[in-house]
Amino acid sequence: MIAEPIKIIREPVITEQTTARMESDNKYSFRVDPRANKSAIKRAVEQMFNVKVVKINTKVRKSKPRKVRLRQEGRTPFWKEAIVTLKKGQSIDILG
Repeated sequence: MIAEPIKIIREPVITEQTTARMESDNKYSFRVDPRANKSAIKRAVEQMFNVKVVKINTKVRKSKPRKVRLRQEGRTPFWKEAIVTLKKGQSIDILG
């Protein structure tokens, strides 16, 4: 399994929905390595951001077909998203 936290957590997912979830429910979304399990994601978030993780939900975003050009077809990328719930009173400064 992947040991380094920087290789597990790839980038934060910042959309209107995830920003609202950050403010109201103290939940943060990250794009993670598809091979990572919940315990590895929990360790990585706790090490990188020095916070206490209460719960982790993961979902796999499957690849879908799409048109790239006139007659060429492509696919959207396959990726895994982790929604991390932090202990009350803690936060991560993702937005800068």
